[in-house]
Amino acid sequence: MRILIATAGSRGDVAPYTGIGAGLARAGHEVTLAATGGFASLVQDAGLGFRRLPADPRAHGKAGGRRELMRTAAGFVTELGRGFADAVADGTDLLLLSATTAQLGWHLTEATGIPSLGVYLQPTAPTGDFPPVVTGTRSLGRAGNRAAGRFALRMADRVYEPAVAALRRRLGLPHLSAAAMRRRREEAGWPVLHGFSTALVPRPADWRPGLEVAGTFWPHVGSGERLPAALEDFLVAGPRPVLVGFGSMASGEGERLSELAVHALRRAGLRGILQSGAAGLSAEGDDVITVGEVPHALLFPRLAAVVHHAGAGTTAAALRAGVPAVAVPVTADQPFWAARLAALGAAPEPIPLRALTAERLAVALDLVTSRQTYARAAAGAARHMAGEDGAGLVAKAVERLVRAPGTPV
Repeated sequence: MRILIATAGSRGDVAPYTGIGAGLARAGHEVTLAATGGFASLVQDAGLGFRRLPADPRAHGKAGGRRELMRTAAGFVTELGRGFADAVADGTDLLLLSATTAQLGWHLTEATGIPSLGVYLQPTAPTGDFPPVVTGTRSLGRAGNRAAGRFALRMADRVYEPAVAALRRRLGLPHLSAAAMRRRREEAGWPVLHGFSTALVPRPADWRPGLEVAGTFWPHVGSGERLPAALEDFLVAGPRPVLVGFGSMASGEGERLSELAVHALRRAGLRGILQSGAAGLSAEGDDVITVGEVPHALLFPRLAAVVHHAGAGTTAAALRAGVPAVAVPVTADQPFWAARLAALGAAPEPIPLRALTAERLAVALDLVTSRQTYARAAAGAARHMAGEDGAGLVAKAVERLVRAPGTPV
């Protein structure tokens, strides 16, 4: 079967799907991953075909408050919609759609008859268990959480509306609003497998049938991959260090954050690894080293702790390694995952990036590296996650579609 996985966003929105794709390829499928940005080598290194989607998340500015986040998202989605059909549908038997591409992919399935399956990295369906992941972490009560969840979906529909209208015209389909298509999908029980661990978010009991929590979608790591020699030398030269990195966040703040991180590490008496990321973190010394992109699966088990922006993938990777964290969320779903880490006991209370100081970071680092309760909580989550197989459940769902096309998975 020719399978196309479509996702859009930063590296954290793309890398998890390389593991799904590699697993499906081993099962004999022809797998292509369509993504935004410069991720061709990331995808091709996993043995997958690559198609570039017509958008670049870096071209739409930094996301700050909610209004700015909405404007940024709207600009990105509008660009994504242009040429989406040409990039995705050609020569495809099955579409696997992320949360960022599903609202466009649904219209392709209507126009072409290509079946599709949702593979989401975040919970998006309304539930009484927690508020929407992009609106904050304060519970509004069960009824309030559900109402807020429905409102968040309506806001997402508004973001996608212009791109949906243009795509439907491009496909020769009659007008149908983004909200109406969403209702159509929900009523049909469109299946979605969610790529996060039940250690962090148990499946809400009030979700409809067809919405499942599969377990984390781990990025592909090749059997021959190794850490850079300089990093390996640093790791063996002393006590376990702490990694500090903010992924695709904090662009342009590299100098400030680098100085802050080094000061905090030294104040806490810890060695450090700065991961450059979009912020451009950088420092060198006997007790600190700077690295670029390295596989979390190879590095994290050898750390004392991880300071990160609480993206879904980094949050899961630290837990999988049994390593405590200091969460420094910036925007979008990051406060949600940061709060989940703290509730699990694998991290202290989050420190929002705007409130981060060297002193606060040093205190938090001392806390997570000196009190074993944080490491024990992370180790417990790691044991739980070891029993989950997100990519395997996606592969089983695909096989059921192969055996009986058109039936629920």
